[in-house]
Amino acid sequence: MTSISEKASILHRAARNQTPVAQFSLSENYNLESAYQVQHELIQLRQEEGFPIVGIKMGFTSHAKMKQMGVNDMIIGQLTSDMQLSKSKPLVKADCCHPRAEPEIAFRLSTDIHEPLTANEAINHVDGVAAAIEIIDSRYENFKFSLEDVVADNCSSCAFMVGQWCDVPLGLNGLDMKMSFDGQYEAEGSSDAILDNPFEALAAATRLAHRHNIKLKKGMIVLAGASTAASFIKETSSVKLKVDGLGETSFTIV
Repeated sequence: MTSISEKASILHRAARNQTPVAQFSLSENYNLESAYQVQHELIQLRQEEGFPIVGIKMGFTSHAKMKQMGVNDMIIGQLTSDMQLSKSKPLVKADCCHPRAEPEIAFRLSTDIHEPLTANEAINHVDGVAAAIEIIDSRYENFKFSLEDVVADNCSSCAFMVGQWCDVPLGLNGLDMKMSFDGQYEAEGSSDAILDNPFEALAAATRLAHRHNIKLKKGMIVLAGASTAASFIKETSSVKLKVDGLGETSFTIV
């Protein structure tokens, strides 16, 4: 059986070499607790490369996605500084295995959070909300994985782009979210698809972070989850997202 450290090293090399590997679950059984231990060691390898943790991302925040995966809870991954894109830092497609883009909403934490919070409590611990795009990129062959596999692989985290921070609104329901590839609409959804209320996804993030020993610190970014299915980035050169009330964000691909 492959050890925790060996799994982390295999996934880290797969990401750095853009060489997908076979799912661990095809040859061995391991539980969710072990999968999060792999994730922690994987993130430690990134930190040792000089890339600190800058935030977290939520996965399975759609009830349909949870049903599809046969689970009844969300998952959480960690974001390191090298994942953050900017106007001057494009997504390098050659650094990815099979990238996909997802329209999301991001929160910025205004305080450290040490315990699980309700949605009503969580709103008081953020000082900014923004349109965001996450790029997911599984390190497994054919983008196929079990629940444990995807958690070990840091929930398919690859890169993310955050738009201009806005004041925190009282509600985030009913916001149209339109993502385009090279000026052509690729996906359209609603913020309601994010756990029926993005603030509920933020609350879930505090619960899962507490459970899995992930520290939430002031200034960190929380990606609340996708409002549509992920769209495969093929020959695309630019991706843009517009969110009602939160403006837009975009990045280029080279």
